[in-house]
Amino acid sequence: MAASVNIEQIYTEYGGKIMGYIRARIRNTADAEDLRSEVFEKILRKLDEFNPEKASLNTWVFTITRNTVIDHFRRTKPTEELDENLSDNIELDADLLNQENMTELAAALRKLPQQLMDIIVLRYYDGKPLTEIAEMMNLSYGAVKLRHQNAILMLRKSLDV
Repeated sequence: MAASVNIEQIYTEYGGKIMGYIRARIRNTADAEDLRSEVFEKILRKLDEFNPEKASLNTWVFTITRNTVIDHFRRTKPTEELDENLSDNIELDADLLNQENMTELAAALRKLPQQLMDIIVLRYYDGKPLTEIAEMMNLSYGAVKLRHQNAILMLRKSLDV
């Protein structure tokens, strides 16, 4: 199944996006680079297991990336609970991936107030519906919806989209 894709193609297409995803969660550049290397080692080892009938290449790559970040937090911060709440089904917003470099997006996310950044990360990186985010954050659905809209507007302004 993996004959149609190779590691060079994956690195070319996803290298920057993977680093952006990792940098949105890991502030230490050296750790982020180590994690990106770990992600590509896992991709290389598992490339023959990739099945396009089960998931798109995008989903498969970012699932490996997400799991690698979770493993990092489990190793370095075993009491942190955020990682336990991550969704098993990850679908990244294609428009954001196609319109902006993930590194630029990560930088724009860091400019948001923490609560707005959390809403965006939970919604787009973890695929959580706004209703679940509201419950997780102990806020009303309306408050989360409004904050989500404000965060999107701030990101668009920051990215000049």
